[in-house]
Amino acid sequence: MNIKDYLEQNRLAVDRFLDQVSPPATTPPTTLHESMRYSLMAGGKRVRPILTIAAAEAVGTTPPGLMAVACSLEFIHTYSLIHDDLPSMDNDDFRRGKPTNHKVYGEAMAILAGDALLTMAFDLISRPELMKGCDAIRQVRILQELAYGSGNMGMVGGQVFDIQAENQDIDLPTLQNIHKHKTGMLIRAAVRMGAIAAGARDRQLDDMTGYAEDIGLAFQIADDVLNVTGTREELGKNPNTDAERGKKTYPTFYGVEGARKLADDCVTRAISRLDTFGPSADPLREIARYITARKN
Repeated sequence: MNIKDYLEQNRLAVDRFLDQVSPPATTPPTTLHESMRYSLMAGGKRVRPILTIAAAEAVGTTPPGLMAVACSLEFIHTYSLIHDDLPSMDNDDFRRGKPTNHKVYGEAMAILAGDALLTMAFDLISRPELMKGCDAIRQVRILQELAYGSGNMGMVGGQVFDIQAENQDIDLPTLQNIHKHKTGMLIRAAVRMGAIAAGARDRQLDDMTGYAEDIGLAFQIADDVLNVTGTREELGKNPNTDAERGKKTYPTFYGVEGARKLADDCVTRAISRLDTFGPSADPLREIARYITARKN
């Protein structure tokens, strides 16, 4: 399969859906909705919603409400980026080649835009018209996965660990714990939500969970490497920010080449988790390979 075509087709489908379900910028309060759309429609790769779609395809169905389920993750991801860029957090000036949300709309509006996007994620997968035909038990499980993956035991908890580790002489297990939560838990949720929506059996869900945990780690290691080796043009933001903030990363412990090897090992292990799946899981396999080959 051509993974570039697959990613592009699904990215466009996700973008169309996000545009349809997001309030227009002219809807009061207009500044809030303009701020939300500024970051939501800024042209991300949409890896998390695409993982949800690919996971459902691997199980073998396109379940009711799948696009709403998938796009709920992009609402969460976008809110996390807006808040992550704030002066009190990572204090970034650029995101995806554009000034960060707070640079355009101010800190207060950026915080509120993130809050609204977070809330809308749960609204999205609760709307009867978008989830029509979805089994009620599965819908509750999907909601719980999103809450767990994005909350205090998931992404938010990882952000706390990350802040606490700045300018600290942390060891490798501490770094692994940060990234397991900050990056890995939302990727884990994305895969599991797609599999649950499609009615995955217990064994299938276990295998996909292992796959998701492996690619979540690979994704973060690849990000750490790109922060060292990438350019502002490639990354859409300033490089070498981790070192400037006193953050230890995988290249700190392994060197750039050693970190790349570790990421490749994670990808190989992730793909092996899908041995019980047939060709329907090829998109998941190719996404795993793409994670370490990307330039941004």
